Amino acid sequence: MTDYDIAIIGGGLVGSAIAYGLARAGHRVAVLDEGDVAHRASRGNFGLVWVQGKGMGMPAYAHWTRSSADRWAAFAGELSEVTGIDVQHRRPGGLHLCLGEDEYEAREAALAGLVRETNGRFRYRMLDHEALARGLPGISPAVTGASWSDLDGHANPLYLLRALHAGLVHHGGRYLSGAPVERVRPIAGGFRIENGAAPLEAGRVVLAAGLGSRALAPQVGLDAPLLPSRGQILVTERTVPLLDGPTTYMRQTGEGSILLGDSHEDVGFDDGTRTEVLAEIARRAVTAFPRLRSVRVVRGWGALRVMTPDGLPLYEQSRECPGAFVAACHSGVTLAAAHAERLAPWIAGETAPADIHPFTAERFHVQTAA
Repeated sequence: MTDYDIAIIGGGLVGSAIAYGLARAGHRVAVLDEGDVAHRASRGNFGLVWVQGKGMGMPAYAHWTRSSADRWAAFAGELSEVTGIDVQHRRPGGLHLCLGEDEYEAREAALAGLVRETNGRFRYRMLDHEALARGLPGISPAVTGASWSDLDGHANPLYLLRALHAGLVHHGGRYLSGAPVERVRPIAGGFRIENGAAPLEAGRVVLAAGLGSRALAPQVGLDAPLLPSRGQILVTERTVPLLDGPTTYMRQTGEGSILLGDSHEDVGFDDGTRTEVLAEIARRAVTAFPRLRSVRVVRGWGALRVMTPDGLPLYEQSRECPGAFVAACHSGVTLAAAHAERLAPWIAGETAPADIHPFTAERFHVQTAA
């Protein structure tokens, strides 16, 4: 008999959400986490539960994202009931601010296309400056308008990660931290996982180690072409309520701090910060909300997103080693509910959700004629 039914390699938001869903269903689950030396996208996360604009050119991703966002309120309530942790999920709708008429018109055209591609499952409204200012009295005249969708929301990613770990243990799962997995080896009836400390065996294994899955995937016949993309975030002191809902690069937390971000840099595995990038984040924020000039910044950091070449998720079971899976995405907060409630049953042996069929690594190996 193996030690566990399923072992999850990676204790970030993706791995922990899957593990929580499996443990809740009664499976013997272990999460193997490298510890605080790992590149932790989950602890540098902005915290959006975002639907707006996702899935342009790939309706399956739009449907997958929407299915998770629609489950989030009940999912957050369940985590609170089980663990006592409020993950601060709110769904007041979200804004994408536009500077200039060209940006406003391009945004409207793109979202109208998404409505067509999803057969009306995505919805939004364009707000001109006057309409936007009625809801955001402090908005600058430099903001031409915004797109708004009631499907968008946000949560606290740190509380979410803590709640998933606590929920896993509550349902009988184990969280094992402190030693990186070095090898995954197929054996009769499952897999042997060697981590330099206490090897264990499991009937199934999920590679959810973010960028660390790249080296492990070939050991079980999988491909994980994952790339780092650095994002930087500024956090202000706690201040009076400014934003009722999140925007794509600014949101106010439950405690009153304002998070500013949405930068993208190709710098390899450097998770540091650059003054020029942070300055641009701050400039954009005060351009939209001049009152922020008097609010102090108290923290800043960089973190590495886990990106596939096309930016879409990666979900696949190995053909060479059935029972081995890879799961990776850069939307670990948004997709947490779907990972726990829709992806976990597939990993346990049920039929795969139809939405995820396009997200195997095969899409990166399409041969084209010369």
